[in-house]
Amino acid sequence: MNFKKIFNSFSLRTKFVVSISALLITTIILFSTYLSKKQADGFRRELESTSETMIRMLAINVEYGVLFESKRDIEDALKILSQFDYVKYAIVSNNNNKILATIGDEIGVFNRVRKIDKFDEFSDNFCMDFYVVDSKGKEYIELNYPVLSNHKDLDREILGITAGFNDQLEITSTTEQIGKVKVIISLESVNAAIAEARNTAILLSVLVSLITTVIGTFFIRIITKPIRLMVNATNKISQGELDHHVPIEQQDEIGQLAKTFNRMVESLKESRDEVDSYNKMLEGTIQIRTKELETIQAQLIQSEKLSAIGQLAAGVAHELNNPLGGILGYAQFTLEKLKNNSPAKITKKEFDNYVRYISDIEKQARRCKDIVQNLLRFSRSTKNVEFEKVDLNILISETCTFIEHQLSMKQIELKLNLDSNLPDIQGNPGQLQQVFTNIILNAMQASPPGTSIEIVTRFSPPLGQFNGTVELLFTDQGHGISKADINKIFEPFFTTKEVGKGTGLGLSVSYGIIKEHGGEIKVESDLNKGTTFAIIIPLQKNETESDKPSKQYVLQN
Repeated sequence: MNFKKIFNSFSLRTKFVVSISALLITTIILFSTYLSKKQADGFRRELESTSETMIRMLAINVEYGVLFESKRDIEDALKILSQFDYVKYAIVSNNNNKILATIGDEIGVFNRVRKIDKFDEFSDNFCMDFYVVDSKGKEYIELNYPVLSNHKDLDREILGITAGFNDQLEITSTTEQIGKVKVIISLESVNAAIAEARNTAILLSVLVSLITTVIGTFFIRIITKPIRLMVNATNKISQGELDHHVPIEQQDEIGQLAKTFNRMVESLKESRDEVDSYNKMLEGTIQIRTKELETIQAQLIQSEKLSAIGQLAAGVAHELNNPLGGILGYAQFTLEKLKNNSPAKITKKEFDNYVRYISDIEKQARRCKDIVQNLLRFSRSTKNVEFEKVDLNILISETCTFIEHQLSMKQIELKLNLDSNLPDIQGNPGQLQQVFTNIILNAMQASPPGTSIEIVTRFSPPLGQFNGTVELLFTDQGHGISKADINKIFEPFFTTKEVGKGTGLGLSVSYGIIKEHGGEIKVESDLNKGTTFAIIIPLQKNETESDKPSKQYVLQN
């Protein structure tokens, strides 16, 4: 369990209450524990001191009883102990361990826990006091004290003096142990007093903790209430309600913060109003500029079409010249034959020849019509880009119709490898044809005679969330594009052609058209080996913006 994470999830008020309460409760517990321990030690020290004084007095009082082994005198002295409830047992014995008198009940087998230290050498050597525990776990103090007898030694010379006592004469005295006293003191009353004091301390600690927590919570609630108001105000302001103010009238730091916060909100409201007015003005300007850009873009695309048409003009003229020459020849020959022969004199063989001539005229005329229609379709200008179903194989074939003559004039072979299972896509035929024409013309201009240009179409079927794509590959065997130029070829007005032979807009316009179709153009090129342009168009057009061409143009294998 992550305590820090749980603590951070609390509100500020809860954090304050928990922290301060925990600090106060911990302090009170430690202080109460310390006082309880000191009080318990005091009770025990007081009992030790009282018991030691009592056993010392007892040892003095039983001196003559032990000296003369007078049981009565000893018992009279022991009767004094019966006044004290905590005296459990007392025994007086002589040096021969003969028991002279006892009082109370013996505690039986017990274990000494620790010795009670004394403050002087005599007590430490002779007064052997211990804390003991009996078999039932009850605590006692065992006191042992010697019974001493003090007598003076007088020699015969001193006894024979009758003229008075001389201070220079020394009288020696001797102290000897004639017995010992043992007293067992019960700690039951002391432990009860200690437990009562401890329980009182615990109760007081709990009461103080509760009172402190309640009072602390009350004051913390007062302190954190302005902060909570500011948090609520911040949430409303983040939702756009800039008319909301913090209703705090305090004169402390929080009140100053609230006043600053309100001034900041007013400033934000003024700024937002100003920005809104600018946005309205900019929206109108952007709409005007967008229409202008759309017009310019349409003009740019149309100019590129006209440029391509200019490059195709000679080839188209030659393509039209051949069938028109055949049409003219067959028409003149047929007309001359019909003038020279009356309808009644025409033989069946001649009639069949006339039919063949007219069929050839029709065939060549249809060829001219197809060339002209493809050229018109390619050159048609449309302001609104409309998408429809497009068969890319047919569109490639129509494009090659008015380009193949120019390729043959430059001795460049055109190879078509079209996938018969290629599905239709959603697109604009005119714009796509413009892209194909531009790429093929660029490949033709970069290729030397005797080489070939291959056009491949293929289908990548759907897989999972992938909807599938149609790919077109245009591969030439030309001089290629350098690595320094390959990342620039889609930029407007960039061209590797000689001055006057290119505008630098063809690939840029083509890139924009393919982006409008939700696709992308990639290129891979090796110097002096050739170039491959890959056009990838999804089956369903994605809603993407025609962004400025990036530098991700390298074809991935």
